[in-house]
Amino acid sequence: MIDVLVVDDDFRVAEINAKYVGKVPGFRVAARAHSAAQALAAVERGTIDLVLLDHYLPDRTGLELIHLMREQGHGTDVIMITAASDVTTVQKAMRLGALHYLVKPFTFAALRTRLDSYAALRRTVDRVGGRGLTGQEQVDRIFGALRTSPAPSTPGLPSGHSEPTTDLICGVLHRAAHPLSAHEVAAETGLSRSTAQRYLRHLEQVGRLRLSLKYGDTGRPEHRYAWVAP
Repeated sequence: MIDVLVVDDDFRVAEINAKYVGKVPGFRVAARAHSAAQALAAVERGTIDLVLLDHYLPDRTGLELIHLMREQGHGTDVIMITAASDVTTVQKAMRLGALHYLVKPFTFAALRTRLDSYAALRRTVDRVGGRGLTGQEQVDRIFGALRTSPAPSTPGLPSGHSEPTTDLICGVLHRAAHPLSAHEVAAETGLSRSTAQRYLRHLEQVGRLRLSLKYGDTGRPEHRYAWVAP
């Protein structure tokens, strides 16, 4: 498991981000922090693999915190998650070694893309390092593991549909090992069955999901939905 520290001065936003992290396989939230001091204390305990870091903190900026961490010898990986989108801040984050930079507001799919690429980076480094390989090909593998493609947008959301709910349902179907029914999707997401069915029907109509029918001994066939790779 990859242990994540979620850092945001807004308690509500930190909780939302933590819930997002908890939905991505292989990741777990080890701690939350609402200031740079709290974040540094969590990093110093030595159990954090990745920091999801806001820039606007009450006691110092996120970039100042990264600089302090590096000065003290902490090589903990960082992904910036912040409303700061000016070029200067983004450039400084890159120079300080932030692996990704996600601008608020963002969707679950956008965060999952970054976390998945980070997990791929760790696997690649472990695989290459374990073989003791060197050379340009191995270096290219490591750097290439962090590349991401934009999360697919949801075309033509009808009235009454929200993008976060759409992303939530898409995430469940994307991770599923087999087609799911509306009842199963509702159980996974915490939505009502009727809401899940409404979103599933739309996603199937626009080509994001594939519909199949499962026939039982009696009654109407059960509609089951599977993810269609973009």
